[in-house]
Amino acid sequence: MSSPFVYGFKCIVIGDTGVGKSCLLLQFTDKRFRPAHDLTIGVEYGVRIIPVDGKPTKVQIWDTAGQEAFRSITRSYYRGAASAVLVYDITRRETFNHVTSWLEDAKQLASPHLTILLVGNKCDLDNRRVVSYEEGERFAMEHGMAFMEASAKTAQNVEELSVYVEPLFRNAAFHRCNCTDSFLSGKTCDIFRFAGIHYSRKNCDQED
Repeated sequence: MSSPFVYGFKCIVIGDTGVGKSCLLLQFTDKRFRPAHDLTIGVEYGVRIIPVDGKPTKVQIWDTAGQEAFRSITRSYYRGAASAVLVYDITRRETFNHVTSWLEDAKQLASPHLTILLVGNKCDLDNRRVVSYEEGERFAMEHGMAFMEASAKTAQNVEELSVYVEPLFRNAAFHRCNCTDSFLSGKTCDIFRFAGIHYSRKNCDQED
């Protein structure tokens, strides 16, 4: 039986506990928001098939626990990842301060070509914001990351995660990478090193 998808890659979601990683994953894969969500124990897993240039592409997303107690477990999931989504909460300064630590883990444990997207979550709570958009954008630029703000609750900008994938597959350098391997063979494709993307600021003001 043939695979329902042509290409696939692994993405990990990292960041402090309580920043909304699981909610972002649920919104991205199922297009729904769960107000009460249990803390992730170890890792959670989600899949979404994205059509790219008419080809079904499997995004395999691993949502890791943010608690320090599970840090040693989640570190093993960096292996084979083509991309990481590093999430902080714009209403909690400490989660932004800890981004550096998560970035160091990614650089030490993942492929040197890992591409990281920094996401400031909960942008619907602009009246409680303690981390400005400019701070997040500046940090991302200084560390070679793409940047965006999003809201798992209202789904604002969540679809940008799929938009993030598409230009990379169009890039001519895609053909320089061994992308014939799929998850059925237990391999992933490190396509993200061949193209970069930067998002302009989108409207993330609090909704009524």
